[in-house]
Amino acid sequence: MAVKLRLKRMGAKQKPFYRIVAADARSPRDGRFIDLVGTYNPIKGAEEITVDEEKALNWLKNGAEPTDTVRNILSRAGIMAKYAESKKKNK
Repeated sequence: MAVKLRLKRMGAKQKPFYRIVAADARSPRDGRFIDLVGTYNPIKGAEEITVDEEKALNWLKNGAEPTDTVRNILSRAGIMAKYAESKKKNK
């Protein structure tokens, strides 16, 4: 089963709010997901990002592939740098 870290759209029309979730790659965008990792709100003045760092790192270590947008969000939160650092330590 291929797991992806991706965005699940929530909110009303013209007011998007996203959840960052770990989901099976075959499930639909807003469909079933395995675990909630964080949230992303692009509407707020300073884009509001909350990510459970421990969960995100755990999913990345277990082989979950982030989408391009989620990778950018995790990079802004500093999680991708920590993941790359942990990979270097393991080698």
